[in-house]
Amino acid sequence: MNILIPAYEPDKRLIKLIYDLKLSCEYNIIIVDDGSGIAYSNIFLQAEELGCTVLTHEINKGKGQALKTGFNYLKETGDGEGIVCADCDGQHLPQDIIKIAELINEHQKCIILGTRRFVGKVPFRSRFGNSVTRAIFSFASGGKVYDTQTGLRGFSSRMLSWLCQIPGERFEYEMNMLLEAMPSGYSFYEVDINTVYLEKNKSSHFNPVKDSFRVYLPILKFSMSSILSGLLDFTLLGILQFLTSDLLFSVIGARVISALFNYTVNRFYVFSRFKNLPIKKSLFRYFLVAVIVLLANYEVINIYYSIIGLSLFLAKILTEVTVFLFSFWSQRKFVFKNS
Repeated sequence: MNILIPAYEPDKRLIKLIYDLKLSCEYNIIIVDDGSGIAYSNIFLQAEELGCTVLTHEINKGKGQALKTGFNYLKETGDGEGIVCADCDGQHLPQDIIKIAELINEHQKCIILGTRRFVGKVPFRSRFGNSVTRAIFSFASGGKVYDTQTGLRGFSSRMLSWLCQIPGERFEYEMNMLLEAMPSGYSFYEVDINTVYLEKNKSSHFNPVKDSFRVYLPILKFSMSSILSGLLDFTLLGILQFLTSDLLFSVIGARVISALFNYTVNRFYVFSRFKNLPIKKSLFRYFLVAVIVLLANYEVINIYYSIIGLSLFLAKILTEVTVFLFSFWSQRKFVFKNS
């Protein structure tokens, strides 16, 4: 079994982790020095003296690239053993790393995730950030993962080629991995681990705002697609009405063209993982959803306005939000889907 640890400016906790692992098991440990510099060379020298393989980036390239450097190394050596990725800052206990390692052979088609349950004294930014990211990830991908930000993950060796191809060089790589898993035929297997935060997690290089942005990107792209389609629909309506003076033709023509634009953008940009899906299948599904959304628009606004008793303005806003969320969900689950 292989243990892969990306390390940027580590301290003695990395050496303690290596030492504890060596006492507990005989796994092959690979450390990736992600451009830590000369000031940290002694740490990596000690790691080599303890029997670890140390791979070095001359400059800092990010956690994602460090992981891919390790994956490429293991792919080239081809020992066929599974891989456990762990952090270098002492947040992953040896017994939890071993627990993940022992499950890899049983779950060859799964990403095994060491899941923290965030009980006890957990920094607010970690608890809140993971809760929000978990909800958005579930909505954006259709998958359910309790701890989206865990760095303790296990993989079978058959996944190495896929892991090397996932885009991203920094913390977004780990999120991309989760987003790409199900479309690539992999599922998740979660294992509870200890939640450890040393010194309020000061050693973490994770930026909860910038590095969590990746999971929100699909919805942001979908929002922009909808906004652009709406602007196109409005513009074309004016142009066609000016040219033809036929309101019905103008409304239908503008809506059809803007819908085709929206479909194209969503297919190649928002849901680009499924861009090779046959057009006949996805286009038919798209227009079926469009008809349902159009019919539902009146019913939803009627519920908010006539039944619940909201003002027309508020009812319209809530209707647009509801229809938007339904449209995103239905396109992800029904329109742009392999099956």
